[in-house]
Amino acid sequence: MSVGEEVRSEQGRPQQSLGTAAARNLATTTKSVPQMQEISSRWLLRMLPWVDIQGGTYRVNRRLTYAVGDGRITFVKTGDRVEVIPAELGELPALRGYEDDEVLSELAQRCRQREIGAGQVIASFGNQAEEVYLLAHGRVEKVGTGPYGDDQVLGVLADGAHFGEQALLDPDAIWEYTVRADTACTVLVLSRHDFQQVAERADSLREHLRRLRSIPGQRTNKYGEKEVELAAGHSGEPDIPHTFVDYEARPREYELSIAQTVLRIHTRVADLYNQPMNQTEQQLRLTVEALKERQEHELVNNPEFGLLHNCEYDQRIQPHDGVPSPDDMDELLSRRRGTKLFLAHPRAIAAFGRELNKRGLVPETIDIGGNRIPTWRGVPIFPCNKIPVTEARTSSIIAMRTGEEDQGVIGLRAKGIPDEIEPSLSVRFMGINEQAIIKYLVTAYFSAAVLVPDALGVLENIEVGRWR
Repeated sequence: MSVGEEVRSEQGRPQQSLGTAAARNLATTTKSVPQMQEISSRWLLRMLPWVDIQGGTYRVNRRLTYAVGDGRITFVKTGDRVEVIPAELGELPALRGYEDDEVLSELAQRCRQREIGAGQVIASFGNQAEEVYLLAHGRVEKVGTGPYGDDQVLGVLADGAHFGEQALLDPDAIWEYTVRADTACTVLVLSRHDFQQVAERADSLREHLRRLRSIPGQRTNKYGEKEVELAAGHSGEPDIPHTFVDYEARPREYELSIAQTVLRIHTRVADLYNQPMNQTEQQLRLTVEALKERQEHELVNNPEFGLLHNCEYDQRIQPHDGVPSPDDMDELLSRRRGTKLFLAHPRAIAAFGRELNKRGLVPETIDIGGNRIPTWRGVPIFPCNKIPVTEARTSSIIAMRTGEEDQGVIGLRAKGIPDEIEPSLSVRFMGINEQAIIKYLVTAYFSAAVLVPDALGVLENIEVGRWR
């Protein structure tokens, strides 16, 4: 400002005191620590019981099970044409454990694509079962007759399911229920005639079927485990049965997964710009937060150990009306004892809340760590934004029994690793390079294990965008 130039206020009057813009040059600014939008509540990491393991591997020993095949089938779509991946036919009970790729490819080629309209009956109760159906897309209902003669929905099947598999092994098999398309469906059909034609030419398939038919001779309980022979209610001196409890010969082993990154900080930043906040500490704090977010994502979505991929097929259920209703949540609860928690995307929780509102129901809430968490039948429903919402606006709700003592779902970690800052999470100094950049290796080791199949259940394909 030149001599004699007069400073004026915004109102046009001469300024009579020091302005705030100039005063800030002499003031100390109060600052917040760096903020991060990615940070979520991470309820899964907080509520999952963690087991410290040695050797990086956790083996789940179970009783020997004779149950054969009951899995989900994957398809490949090219334009309007749908084909089943040959190896995926091994999910059918008749082909579980069969690995001849050439024979499986021939069976896959014999599967015929069929389009089914909504409301159409695919198979009728009491009719001869001569085909197995692979559901590539759509929803179907299994309808039976109730005790009073009315129709009763026995279950809902969706993409990847199969039905009628008994036709491949039993020439006298009949449909024990009616199958009706709930929506337009695309199915692949494999007839018993085609299956037998392939089996007549393939020695390996005939031998596989011979071994398979010997399995039902084993006495099993309702879970497919070899039965423990017992005697009860007897009198006198009868022969007491002899028994033993057999184990799986090849139990599943869970190896610890890893999430890593290398954090780089220039020495000039670390030396000169550390007041009032330590730059290295803040960089590490935000990096660890991002690592934990990825850890929770992997626990939900990893194809090897993620909860959504490790749920057994018979523990997956479909909503009866598309939306997550109280009836569907009750069905999910009924599949296991001692359910400890639900996990759902916030939009799925909102969709469930809308269904409660329609019925005039108000869910109870409980206080967990100062947070009010909604419950259903006393089981808390925790939000988890790592559960995906598809482009079709569908999602899933996970139900879990947790803990080793309850044969539930557990988290796995390696406590006590070098340079640990939290259990199973380490920060290692990697030196300073020629560009004067400090490097830190940030590592987290983790996994999850499902001790018995009914510890984990999923309500799939729920609509989260329906408002009517």
